[in-house]
Amino acid sequence: MAEAITLGRMTDTMEEGFLADITIKVGDKIKVGDSIAEVETDKATLSLESYYAGVILHVAAKKGDSLKIGDLIAIVGKEGDLFENLLAGKKEESVKEEKAVEVEEREVTNSEEKPIEGGDKKEVVAPAETLNQSASADGRVKASPLAKKLAAEKGIDISNVKGSGEEGRIVKRDVENAKVGGIAKPAFVGKESSKEVRVSQMRKTIAKRLSESFFTAPHFYLTIDLAMDKAVALRTELNNIAEVKVSFNDFVIKAVAQSLREHPNVNTAWLGDYIRFNEHVHIGMAVAVEDGLVVPVIRFADGKTLQEIGNEARALAQKTTSKKLLPEDMQGSTFTISNLGMFGIEEFTAIINSPDACILAVGAIRDEVGVVNGNIQAVKKMKVTLGCDHRAVDGATGAKFLQSVRKYLEEPLRLVL
Repeated sequence: MAEAITLGRMTDTMEEGFLADITIKVGDKIKVGDSIAEVETDKATLSLESYYAGVILHVAAKKGDSLKIGDLIAIVGKEGDLFENLLAGKKEESVKEEKAVEVEEREVTNSEEKPIEGGDKKEVVAPAETLNQSASADGRVKASPLAKKLAAEKGIDISNVKGSGEEGRIVKRDVENAKVGGIAKPAFVGKESSKEVRVSQMRKTIAKRLSESFFTAPHFYLTIDLAMDKAVALRTELNNIAEVKVSFNDFVIKAVAQSLREHPNVNTAWLGDYIRFNEHVHIGMAVAVEDGLVVPVIRFADGKTLQEIGNEARALAQKTTSKKLLPEDMQGSTFTISNLGMFGIEEFTAIINSPDACILAVGAIRDEVGVVNGNIQAVKKMKVTLGCDHRAVDGATGAKFLQSVRKYLEEPLRLVL
């Protein structure tokens, strides 16, 4: 008798499939389990296997077809079998796909209660015809592609799994309920969820500017590792005697400002037809807010003391968190510093804050074992990474600038004299 091969549900969310390839033609002889097509589903491209053996009598689909669940792909049977009724839509029910609800209802209806010897308890036994019949006469295991894929992922020998589908076919739930190492593993049922949040104007602006900067400016990065023992000691001394406390970020701002004075080629901006060489030093400091990132500016930072920089930095940060930052507070930077050290980030790269030519990414101060004057001892280290717009700043220029930053942070008395 001729049988119809139709498209079944190859994944749990599949509604239709794209026929990426079909490997059969009329007259071909196939066995149970032979691959007859490659179907692109919503998750992957999977091999479609035949559940029937015989001769291909008719091929209804072709490569490139988009098929819905239940659409006819081919008809298989013996030579001379009539199949016009299948083409007319009077085909018998296909056993290609696990229809979980229908099969489970049928199993419950056909199950029988069997008394257990020595007691009144009963156990439910599946119909005899569905047990131990997953293997066909030629030794192939009858299982859905999804069941085979799941068994492979779980490391289960599918030949040892009892099928509960029609004619003993192994389906997804059989593999999910199979025992691994003698222990039954129930299937985990999760719930997918998500929500969509409207993008704020701030986030839109940030996205636009960073995209323009990253895809327009050819970035390159230079990283150095700084010895911070003296800076840590000096900060402790200053904060013990001064009314205004200073942070390590204040040290970095001051060191960068002094270094920019020595290397004006870094204190620049690419403006297309010309490069602007800024003769003033305005340091932008990146501050995280709920909707993204803002960059308030400390003006003329090279002429201010550590304490003055500390006061101004805290005032700007407070205005930022209270949403009282004015537009003029965020304009005019000639160089930007992004510090993620307080979050434990040891090293990272930052996108240049256009039109600045450079940005410095500052990592956390960390404890390491090092050699000092021939002796092994604990040392304080901090990595900084300079991001440069190669249109305005060359590698050697950036490297010399970092040498100056090293000089000021490793010998921090230079910042207070």
